[in-house]
Amino acid sequence: CSQPATRMKEYLQHYFSPIDETCGADGIQSRHCSLRLRYGEGGARLSHDHRRQYQYVLQSLTLWDEVLKNLIQLWHMVENDTIVKPAGGYRLADTGQGLNRIQQAPSVYRAMNQILHSVQQKLGGWTGSSVVHMGDHNVPNALIFLDKYCQIPRILSPVCHCLDRLEAEYQARPSIRNYVDSTFGGVDEAKRIILQDFFKHGFDGSGADNFFDAGSCIDGRLTSAWNWCSQIEKKVYFPLFLLTGFTGFDGEEGW
Repeated sequence: CSQPATRMKEYLQHYFSPIDETCGADGIQSRHCSLRLRYGEGGARLSHDHRRQYQYVLQSLTLWDEVLKNLIQLWHMVENDTIVKPAGGYRLADTGQGLNRIQQAPSVYRAMNQILHSVQQKLGGWTGSSVVHMGDHNVPNALIFLDKYCQIPRILSPVCHCLDRLEAEYQARPSIRNYVDSTFGGVDEAKRIILQDFFKHGFDGSGADNFFDAGSCIDGRLTSAWNWCSQIEKKVYFPLFLLTGFTGFDGEEGW
């Protein structure tokens, strides 16, 4: 999946309606068309009705897509802010994830806010927090910031691969077809079940010790997605990932 954020947006816009939680944009009615979130359900820290969650996911994926398109420019800014022309000094602190270098990165921070603003303009608004963490215990420095966004393909590509391969495996292997039909109600419904869970609980504000560290902030959206990845083997649809060649979100077994 060469453009995973774009591909996931296409899945969102095909299998789910922005306004109707009983029917997907493909015209199929299913109880798995709803993206409604309730605080505390499945570890969720957010409460969104279907429309709000749809917009929240669409905005997050669009933002990730734009960040990936600007990754080379962001790399240059990271080097300038960290090595070439660092803005002020730095301090070492235990951020809860070991000893880290706390350092501001003004050009990266400014560029990220510009990307965020362009996405907000394109989509006509914003759902959730628009706080960009930089130089604090959530995102200590620009290198960690960049590393977080470099993980987007590692999160999304295995999901895209499973969804893209599932149809071929379903058509080619009668045993898989029987399993998918009897367990999930067909291949399209199986895809919708995977997507519903990801679009709900990969974007539910979970994954940290408190709301401020996860929640709906810009950085927290990635935290929630990684938290979903860490629980993949507990999902009812996990066998579908294995049947389509899944080996882990880092390319190795161990998920």
